[in-house]
Amino acid sequence: MGLWAKCKSGIIKWMMREPVSSDVPQCDFERLKYELRVCDVLLFEGKSRVSEMIKLITQSPWSHSALYIGRIHDIENPMLRERVLQYYNGSLNDHLVIEGMLGKGTIVTSLESYQSAHIRVCRPNGISRRDAGSVIEFAIGRLGMQYGIRQNLDLARLLFPWGILPRRWRSSLFRRNTGTPTEEICSSMIAEAFNSVNFPVLPVIRQAEDNSVKLYRRNPNLFTPRDFDYSPYFEIIKYPYITINQEGVYRQLPWQEAITSEHEEDPSPNTKVYDSSH
Repeated sequence: MGLWAKCKSGIIKWMMREPVSSDVPQCDFERLKYELRVCDVLLFEGKSRVSEMIKLITQSPWSHSALYIGRIHDIENPMLRERVLQYYNGSLNDHLVIEGMLGKGTIVTSLESYQSAHIRVCRPNGISRRDAGSVIEFAIGRLGMQYGIRQNLDLARLLFPWGILPRRWRSSLFRRNTGTPTEEICSSMIAEAFNSVNFPVLPVIRQAEDNSVKLYRRNPNLFTPRDFDYSPYFEIIKYPYITINQEGVYRQLPWQEAITSEHEEDPSPNTKVYDSSH
């Protein structure tokens, strides 16, 4: 490995390092895991340096997205199963997601690796079983592609007025033939997968003079994780750590003394704190 490759690898590891957290997760992970459906989009609130950068750029708590594909035996097409097995050597019973990861590209990951994360489930409303399978097939076909960090940088540059930036710094998202076809980010790959079956995520809607409505696909490179949360075509499903499903149950929650600061220490070292601010 050359000097540049070593430096690049070191920078990526530094940017992707997740700090150790002792917080109790907001989600009931076990319930979430067993109630997921194939083709659900999962959003994650990362804590790494690159996650903080994405959250700042997108003005959203969601820094990462992944597509749930179920377990190996949930994939009906034997050729697709074999392709997934080329990229994943864990248990056949693991719940799997496909995601774009900086430094690794488009990969298959066990959902267990996100057990302590804050997760939101976005379920495509009304998608047919056939089209859900086509979305999964599209994502599996992208396995091995590189992660397009340039798109994140371009999104950041869109925050600045076009005219005041030097030409060489301006975003190239709207130019043709930008980047390479082998680079993409997590949310753009998922958006493309849904576009492949004409399922809307956040289409551009135009109304003609005769009141007819036409939909136009957005540039997939412009999609960020928060768009699946914002989209009216995805149902938001939450599995809180403490379930409140009956009237007045919230009065029985195990409240303790108030914490006045996010960084204030737990008043009782043996008591977990449940922060429902998100």
